[in-house]
Amino acid sequence: MLEILKTRFLKNKPLHPDLEWSDVEKCILADPRTLVILQRMEESGGEPDTIGFDEETGRLIFCDCSKESPLGRRSLCYDEEALKKRVKNPPAGSALGMAQEIGASLMTENLYRRLQSLGEFDLKTSSWIKTPEEIRQRGGAIFCERRYGTVFTFHNGADSYYSVRGFRCYVLTGD
Repeated sequence: MLEILKTRFLKNKPLHPDLEWSDVEKCILADPRTLVILQRMEESGGEPDTIGFDEETGRLIFCDCSKESPLGRRSLCYDEEALKKRVKNPPAGSALGMAQEIGASLMTENLYRRLQSLGEFDLKTSSWIKTPEEIRQRGGAIFCERRYGTVFTFHNGADSYYSVRGFRCYVLTGD
């Protein structure tokens, strides 16, 4: 996994122009749990890479950098509560549940927009993102996508699911 990350890091320098691989490698090796999570992200199609440091914590951010929402994480409703309510034609699972199984967190809108500032992602797909509790309490959930050169944030019922909607997640080293 470390070799995959190194190759991807060197190939995608625009995602992290101010970082050196040796520094990234040290962060990963200092927190073995992160490597396990990155492996799970990779196995489900996320193509994890770093996009720099979290300004609040100083930790290194790894997130899904696949061009489209990861193929192994699509056709999911938002969370377990929505999944339980989906009696007719339920999806195989939920975005929040699968992210927890991976050991990562759903991307926030700010983090999603940060990723989009570094490249173009979700041109044909969309991704569930962490939904504010006040929206979720009313049955909704939010997702993002990029169309027409712009990043859009939309809403849907949390129990909805589509073949082109998945989720992107992230992990902070030492999290």
